[in-house]
Amino acid sequence: MENLFRLVDQDQGFFQRKWTLVNGPLIVGAGPSGLATAACLREQGVPFVVLERAECIASLWQKRAYDRLKLHLPKQFCQLPKVPFPEDFPEYPTKKQFIEYLESYAKRFDINPKFNECVQSARYDETSGFWRVKTVRGSNKAEFEYICRWLVVATGENAESVVPDIDGLADFGGEVIHASEYKSGEKFKGQNVLVVGCGNSGMEVSLDLANHNASPSMVVRSSVHVLPREVLGKSTFELAVLMMKWLPLWLVNMILLILAWLVLGNIEKYGLKRPLMGPLELKNSKGKTPVLDIGALEKIKSGDIQVVPGIKRFSRGRLELVNGEKLDVDSVVLATGYRSNVPSWLQEGEFFSKNGFPKAPFPNGWKGKGGLYAVGFTRRGLSGASSDAINIAQDIGKAWKQENKQPKKRTIACHRRCISLSQF
Repeated sequence: MENLFRLVDQDQGFFQRKWTLVNGPLIVGAGPSGLATAACLREQGVPFVVLERAECIASLWQKRAYDRLKLHLPKQFCQLPKVPFPEDFPEYPTKKQFIEYLESYAKRFDINPKFNECVQSARYDETSGFWRVKTVRGSNKAEFEYICRWLVVATGENAESVVPDIDGLADFGGEVIHASEYKSGEKFKGQNVLVVGCGNSGMEVSLDLANHNASPSMVVRSSVHVLPREVLGKSTFELAVLMMKWLPLWLVNMILLILAWLVLGNIEKYGLKRPLMGPLELKNSKGKTPVLDIGALEKIKSGDIQVVPGIKRFSRGRLELVNGEKLDVDSVVLATGYRSNVPSWLQEGEFFSKNGFPKAPFPNGWKGKGGLYAVGFTRRGLSGASSDAINIAQDIGKAWKQENKQPKKRTIACHRRCISLSQF
């Protein structure tokens, strides 16, 4: 089918750019979410095409993650559909081990993404019932267009780094990097380093800097929930999941906070004020993940990590805080998070909101209209992405099998749609 329509394009000149009709769904993104969806589609016997702007799968993990990173949750909550982690992997696999798992996963399901292909726009053509996805590919930025019945958005919650506009930062003079560029604290040995942000990344970068004999100061502007990663050798997350099966949300929140106080003590005296809303309620309503402590709190208590309030302005080699205190700073690490990039390329406003997330809350945010799907936007990590992937593959698989029951009619319909598309 693809060769036929490519010849129509070349011989009759319906389009100026090269294009092809995708035989099955088009998946944008080859991270864990895209791989999980592709694997589930493979199990359904549905062909697919995966596009990836980087030159590798899971580019966030391979290109934009620091060296000491491990999965924050036990491996059984992070495995993708159909394939558990190897038994010899530790409970919290390392960055290297997780990448090995993903590469093995892609090989097992024969997932071969088209790398270095960046989507520029995607819009639904009401007349033909197809999605038209325009890309640029390779170093020469050649334009290409994919036409597909189903479009799966798998670019995820962390597609783009968030870099805040801070007064005077351009005049600072020292090194300023985002946490996505940070690899190790080794190069910062002996330096005064400001870490902007106190989420899981900010805490772990600060810990890594302290372990490499730097002097980190961590900016904490707002309240934050800090929970122990484990309680009596049991994962805090696993305990929460078990309790949620039997107890109401408010009671689970209360138990988690009591356990946190017993294990970690009163953290407010160290400048870490807890939110009024409980950790699970805050996660469900705002998408704000609690920090799972893996050692940073001990460094804060010992003074190896300084907690400072918000930033007022930077000057040459110095920083003024909102409380008037001034600090000498050599380097800055912006642990200020990530955002979805969907609004920059998807020309659609009914399913996705302006912040790049589906409007419908979990578990109903995986399916839109006109063959549009979203995977990996649940704010529930890899387990949420896996749930989406299974639902999407089953839904597309059902439609695919229905269409293929009458192949002649399907071929005629495709020809008619192609003629409709050629009129643009």
